[in-house]
Amino acid sequence: MVTLEMTNLIFVKEAPIIPGLRFRGFRGEIDFPEMEEVIRKSKEIDQIEEVQTTEDLASEYAHLVNCDPFQDMLFAEIDGEVIGYSRVYWFEEADGKQIYMHFGFITPEWRGQGIGRAMLRYNQQRLREIADTHPDNIPRFFESFAADTESATTSLLLGEGYSAVRHFFLMVRPDLENIPEAPMPEGLEVRPVEMEHLQAICDAAKEAFRDHWGFSEEMETTVQQMKDFRNFDPSLWKVAWEGDQVAGMVLSFIDNLENEKYNRKRGWTENICVRRPWRKRGLARSLIVQSLYAVKDRGMTEAALGVDTQNLSGALKLYQGVGFRPVKRFTNYQKVLE
Repeated sequence: MVTLEMTNLIFVKEAPIIPGLRFRGFRGEIDFPEMEEVIRKSKEIDQIEEVQTTEDLASEYAHLVNCDPFQDMLFAEIDGEVIGYSRVYWFEEADGKQIYMHFGFITPEWRGQGIGRAMLRYNQQRLREIADTHPDNIPRFFESFAADTESATTSLLLGEGYSAVRHFFLMVRPDLENIPEAPMPEGLEVRPVEMEHLQAICDAAKEAFRDHWGFSEEMETTVQQMKDFRNFDPSLWKVAWEGDQVAGMVLSFIDNLENEKYNRKRGWTENICVRRPWRKRGLARSLIVQSLYAVKDRGMTEAALGVDTQNLSGALKLYQGVGFRPVKRFTNYQKVLE
């Protein structure tokens, strides 16, 4: 008798011969707890200080773009226990490039045995199938990412012909003392955020980030995603207005689960952006400084953010100027999709 479980099995042709190893597809929200456990084990060994709960996964998968998890995910099991999974998706960048993204996790005890390599190659084949439905007269690339501490993933990608194309820093301000002065530019003001402002804020962020490397409009955060974010707290946000126009913003948050797990009091000063007409006037610096005071007032003792190290607007220098220092590097890797 053929069972539903049997019909969900997937043949991975380059998989290593390991007793009890099999591959299958996504089964729905029933998989989220096992995914959470795989992520937790992977990030501990890879020194990635993040917390991703089952509820976070449910929220993320409710907002997937250009991805059908029932077609675009692969799970690895040993004797019925999930020991790894991967997912693929795609998007078009503003400059016309088509990006075919993939990522995966393997628990530490099952690394180095060829499972990750087989899954990566399966992912590439799935992405080729997707790419076959798209125009082929534009640049097309496989893409993935890894922190410098994710040595297994980095080695795998480099070994499969990927090259580093962009670097990003996690930056931390280790204390919230001696915050510099940074007055607001004339004619601008920060107002308390109301729910009816969210669409304008979302639209302004999308416009501002259009100049950034790798921008894809379809991958930008929506209002509903903002609301569903576990750490959604607009009372911490610093949004600058000129009349009825959003000029710039810093959308800070505090992740209490991460702070508890890693025994710290960190606030995140993220989603930093200024629209073109208001740039080069000190607005970003002022909003960052105000955000540092805001998280300090909530009892935080440090702040963090992420930055593209090659950002053309000089973001790295700006953040260093208000006390942030790099603590970890992340890299995006690409390979031409033949």
